[in-house]
Formats: sequence, C-alpha cells, structure tokens
Amino acid sequence: MSSVTQEIVRPPLTGRERRVLGVLVEKAKTTPEAYPLTINALTTGCNQKSNRDPVTNYDVDDIEEFLVGLRKKGAVVMVEGGGRVVRWKHTLYDWLKVSKVELAVLAELMLRGAQTEGDLRARASRMEPLPDLASLQAVLEALQSRGLVIRLSPPGQLRGVVVTHGLYPPDELEKVRHSFSLRPVVSDEDEPRPTRAESTSTSGTFGWVAEVASLRDEMASLKSKVESLESEIHDLKSALGA
Repeated sequence: MSSVTQEIVRPPLTGRERRVLGVLVEKAKTTPEAYPLTINALTTGCNQKSNRDPVTNYDVDDIEEFLVGLRKKGAVVMVEGGGRVVRWKHTLYDWLKVSKVELAVLAELMLRGAQTEGDLRARASRMEPLPDLASLQAVLEALQSRGLVIRLSPPGQLRGVVVTHGLYPPDELEKVRHSFSLRPVVSDEDEPRPTRAESTSTSGTFGWVAEVASLRDEMASLKSKVESLESEIHDLKSALGA
C-alpha cells in the first residue's frame, strides 16, 4: 500500500505565537487546575526560564497582541471567567487535528525548537506518556506525514536524529534548515561502538544521568506550577479590588 502525505494547509505561526500556544498546551496538561490562563499567567509562562528556548521578556501588552493574532487564525479562544478576569485557551486539537500525545510533542517543539528525538521524548513525557523512543518515533512519523513535523537530519542517520515542527513561516523554516546544515554530520559508522565491558560499566552512568534529567524536569514542572499559582493569586486580588 502506498503512503499518501495528508498535509493540511494552515496559517504559519510566528515565533511569538508559537511560544504562546506552547505555554497554553503545557499548562493545560501540567497545571489543569489553573487552565484556561489569564494574560498575567500566560505572560509568566512565556517568560519562565525553564523548558524555554529562547528565554523571552514579554509584557502583558505583548501577549495581548499575540493573542489577537492567534484568535484571528482560530488557534485560541477567549473564555469569560468569574468577575472581571478574562482567560484564554487553545483550540489546537481541532485546529491541527492531533491527538493528546501528538500535541504534547508539538508543544515541546514550539517551546524549545529543533531537538533530538531522545531529548524530545524526555521532555514531552512530562505531559503525556512516551515510554520509549519507538513510541515517540511512531508519533513523529504520523505527524511528519501531515507536515506537522520536519526531520532535519539526513535520511540515513539513525542516531541523534533532530526534528522540528512544521509550523514555521517559509522564510524562517529556510533559515532553520540552513542553520542545521552547517552543523557537522556524524554518521553511525563514525561513532565508536562500545565493547561489552564498556557497555556494562557505563550502564549505571546512563541510568544516573537519566535520573538527574528526570529530577530536573520535575523541579522545572514544580516551579512552573508555583509561578502559575502566584499569577492566579494576583488575578484574584485584582478581581476583588485588593
């Protein structure tokens, strides 16, 4: 059976719009009690220093402007909250026609840009379960067939494969491709293959590294929750006139 690419035509997103959408998806999955988000909470989420690349310094007026553009594209909607607080939520499940796991993967790519499959799996796993690399690769293949994920590594490369999302404007995507093409390419044959003794001695090290990475992600997630709660308290005080 021949595979047919079912790419959906959709408006491209600027880097600022992608940051806003990535935060909305992330907070909806990691802090659902605070979602939909106020503009203050969304500003804090966009500017947080963990799980973001690049780190930004937007203000509430910037975020409001980005939201207006996204609303025109149909990617976000405004929700009338209690009192005078207005909240926002994304519509990406319908807008992109994706599943929960697919959206988690895209959110990480929107928040941090191009990255290896290994890094992407570790980061997206904090939002949706991705038990192993094979499960991520299946998700990436499905997204790639719809133009939502782009592979930057050469077709023959099997390790350290780098991917990114397909939501760039054409000129920005060309810059991303050009930037990646300047990186030195390391083929599987160039990588030294460890002996059995080396594999045994380093397995504990890999486990330790993975554990540290997991703890860092957990700390970042907890910090994000605290920041979101602080914003919620601020909004509540404003609504009460305190």
